[in-house]
Amino acid sequence: MAELDLSQQIRDLRTTLSNVREVLNPGKLLGEIDELKTRAADPNLWNDQANAQSVTSALSQKQNVLDRLNDTIARVDDLEVLVEMANDENEAESRNATQAEAKVELAELTNNVSALEVQTLLNGEYDSRAAVVTIRSGAGGDDATDFAEMLMRMYLRYAEKHKLPTAVLDISYAEGAGIKSATFEIDAPFAFGTLSVEAGTHRLVRMSPFNAAGKRQTSFAAVEVVPLVAMTEAIDIPDADIRVDVFRSSGPGGQSVNTTDSAVRITHLPTGTVVSCQNEKSQIQNKAAAMRVLQSRLLEVRRREEEAKKKQIAGDVKASWGEQMRSYVLAPYQMVKDLRTEFEVNNPSAVFDGDLDGFINAGIRWRKTSELD
Repeated sequence: MAELDLSQQIRDLRTTLSNVREVLNPGKLLGEIDELKTRAADPNLWNDQANAQSVTSALSQKQNVLDRLNDTIARVDDLEVLVEMANDENEAESRNATQAEAKVELAELTNNVSALEVQTLLNGEYDSRAAVVTIRSGAGGDDATDFAEMLMRMYLRYAEKHKLPTAVLDISYAEGAGIKSATFEIDAPFAFGTLSVEAGTHRLVRMSPFNAAGKRQTSFAAVEVVPLVAMTEAIDIPDADIRVDVFRSSGPGGQSVNTTDSAVRITHLPTGTVVSCQNEKSQIQNKAAAMRVLQSRLLEVRRREEEAKKKQIAGDVKASWGEQMRSYVLAPYQMVKDLRTEFEVNNPSAVFDGDLDGFINAGIRWRKTSELD
């Protein structure tokens, strides 16, 4: 009976984990956690709800990172023991089962270590923020609006698989199929840093279900990802700079909708930025949610302007993102390929069901490499 040898793979995991430990600095993390716990135990903390939410969110995020790191280190040690147990088994059936268990654990640990390593690259100014994602259909008629809805489901499924809380703020349904646009929040630490690499133009190639001749159709959709502003962060938007319109919430045919003018649309006059929200039950709640999204978008505009100035000073004229960053091909062959990182898979169904980790991890590594060039 052949022995299972995973010694090289385990050594590689330990090397990567050692590098991750050096960057994450568990000792420093533990000190920050203790300080946050002290602040969280202050009986007056919740007198300022915005500050309290900031403290508890930071505590949860840092504790989660430390727990994941320690758990992964312990599991690598356990994997080494599991391999030894498998090779010590005398009975073939039992040995095969234990070896198979060790291989599954190795695969899971490889993914976990890779995710931890990628997180060490999320050190941008806004990377730790929650995210606001907006999807808009582009050229391609009904195929484009259907594609936009497929992308919305893809990101919501990704969030669901990773247990990230989401809230759909606004959907504009198309007359034919799918959606014209949708905006939703992913309210979790590092959601912006993680998903910001998904921003750009996405392309779908398939045999169109909306074409009687069944011809191949190319359609496009745009994905925008901006950091969600913190409750404690003030972005001054004078009342004179905005126009607020209220209207009745809408939905697809037959769906129960509000019977009052509770939906809110805010237009930022200086920039022309328009934000709508109809998810909440009251006009006041919708206006508050829409203002948060508007502030988030204006914050991102400011960040991009500052980044453009830095690049201009440095003489860097290279564009960071292409007009088309990913292709989803369903015909004549099956493939999803990121045109920046060259990462590709041959299972579009899994990707549309939220299996995005490979693309996101490759995107984050690519972005970091591009910043260093």
